[in-house]
Amino acid sequence: MAYDPKKANPTLIIPEAPAKITRKKKKPKEIAVVIADNCTGCEACVPFCPVDCIEHTPRDTSDRVNVVIPNVQIRLDECIGCKICVNVCERMAWDAIEMWPTESVEELFGTRRVNSLFL
Repeated sequence: MAYDPKKANPTLIIPEAPAKITRKKKKPKEIAVVIADNCTGCEACVPFCPVDCIEHTPRDTSDRVNVVIPNVQIRLDECIGCKICVNVCERMAWDAIEMWPTESVEELFGTRRVNSLFL
């Protein structure tokens, strides 16, 4: 197998963050979705998100069960569909983030997206 510098150093595939972040003008074709059962909460994806839309899932201690390491979640209304978190998670962690078509996410979560806002 040939040497692949992108697999040896996963940061080579990650583009530079834009100098100025603006509001989205149109909705992305795909949105990043965390597969909760695969996520370990390692936060490898968090510093690579160019729009800072990845955060820890709030802990629910109402049933007196305390999750030691909560997984992460993506704020769907802020995701720009850049796939950076998918690449980082795939190469540095557990392959817990997938890209789903925006329409499927809207159906599954019962939301409707108008430009950059979920309603």
